Amino acid sequence: MKLSQYHIKAVLFDLDGTLVDTLEDLAAAVNTMLTSLGRLPLEVTAIKHLIGGGARNLVQRALNSDSTEDVEHGLNLLLEYNTRNIAVKSRLYPGARELLEKLASLGIIMAIISNKNESLCRILLETLDVEQYFSIICGGDTFPELKPSPTPLLHVIKHLGLTPDQVVMVGDSINDIAAGNRARITTIGCKWGFGETEELINATYRVSSCREIGELIDKLELE
Repeated sequence: MKLSQYHIKAVLFDLDGTLVDTLEDLAAAVNTMLTSLGRLPLEVTAIKHLIGGGARNLVQRALNSDSTEDVEHGLNLLLEYNTRNIAVKSRLYPGARELLEKLASLGIIMAIISNKNESLCRILLETLDVEQYFSIICGGDTFPELKPSPTPLLHVIKHLGLTPDQVVMVGDSINDIAAGNRARITTIGCKWGFGETEELINATYRVSSCREIGELIDKLELE
């Protein structure tokens, strides 16, 4: 494993809303689940605000139900559809592939830490032909806790043999920023994702494009 000559040795990425725009495919999965259960479909914009905290939370919010049986049934329907239709409309955000190529060329280790199920993360990354950039891929079911808990981040940092000051967390939501801050690492908030702008208020830095992430990492080396 080639280590960066930079002070920053690893970048941890969220996936949905950060590297990949999955909103339309997620909305299709949610609405397929809802209509299968005799519910009315939701507007895409409404579904956007339900995303975060993993698939189970998404189903619970969409159904507006605390029934374990209903949520479990809905979750199975959603995951089944999502697995079969993982990237019908999902695409990398502009500049994302170039960012990954740049970081790889610098020897910076990259990892995915998502609240999406790990198997779905892997299928999505493989379908979009970017799986090879990531040394570690973690989903919402990889560890006992998911973001905003710092547990997944701390596990990855320890596995890589790095210290928090050598690692950056990049994400679009309050869960990403909170997890990074609790792990005491630098956080970069992406303004283009599913989260609201105010969710990024506690990020160390905020950016408006994938290109800015690469520029920021260059800048951090000069500080």
